[in-house]
Amino acid sequence: MFLRIDTIEDRLMAGLSMEMSLLNNLSPELWKRFMPIRKLIPHCVGTTVYSLQIYPAGYFTSFNPATPFTKWALAEINDTTSLPPEIKVFGLPGGRYAVFQHKGAASSFDVTWKFIFHEWLPASGYQLDNRPHFEVLGNKYKNNDPQSEEEVWIPITG
Repeated sequence: MFLRIDTIEDRLMAGLSMEMSLLNNLSPELWKRFMPIRKLIPHCVGTTVYSLQIYPAGYFTSFNPATPFTKWALAEINDTTSLPPEIKVFGLPGGRYAVFQHKGAASSFDVTWKFIFHEWLPASGYQLDNRPHFEVLGNKYKNNDPQSEEEVWIPITG
């Protein structure tokens, strides 16, 4: 599951966002809105898409699955001109990340989540940083397929 520690520079992204919680998961609705208009986003850097979460301060210290957070469906871009009006720009701040691989359907993501937050992070010597979390949905990502693969990027400090 654990792949590496990686440091990235700031990235320019474009996409759509929605507020949701784990109990009120609106991810399918967000992606149904994003994917048809993704092709209309000019200046994309590659074909990879990103699922990004912005959690409120204290989200992980007093975890409650009903706590709302903001989720984005995004593509990386290198220019903000000529974007469709419904598309919003998001600046992903650079920094250090722990990168994990999730293999399997979305329904088994809780196994990866528990490994990261209950095993790897407490033993790592790193602390969770207050920056966005994101998943890289590249060419091996196949939505709910049990053979699907994605990278999970967790912001760390220390």
